[in-house]
Amino acid sequence: KHIRLKIPYSYYGKYLTTDKRIQVTALCEVMHMHGVKLLVEKTIILEDTNIIIKIPRRVVLNKAATLEISYANPLPEPVNRCVLLVTVMNQQVKIHLARLAPRERSRIYFEFTPRRTGPLQLQVDFSCDKFSHIKGFVTIAVAPM
Repeated sequence: KHIRLKIPYSYYGKYLTTDKRIQVTALCEVMHMHGVKLLVEKTIILEDTNIIIKIPRRVVLNKAATLEISYANPLPEPVNRCVLLVTVMNQQVKIHLARLAPRERSRIYFEFTPRRTGPLQLQVDFSCDKFSHIKGFVTIAVAPM
């Protein structure tokens, strides 16, 4: 038999580690079997907030391109000290962001100029005071001029 169980963030938030796993243990009493108990354990992996990276239809060598990067707070409480770390062309740019309200989604626009043609990978790492290292990436095809 399946039993739905909702665990509020306020119960587990302060124990959450960077691997985003929660070990849930329940001691159940089996109905119609006097004194029989059942110990159930389950590891739950929390979903990441998704990073969405929108790229222009055409990205051209030595011409500025603007990307839209959106990120979200999946928690039922505000998050502070938010940072996006954008890595492209072996360079990192650290962007300090405003706090996010509960379940709020926000976005920034990021401009860069590609210096070589072919595939180029852009990575985004989103962190704040309540969670860290939420990652997203996109491969961009850079066309010649």
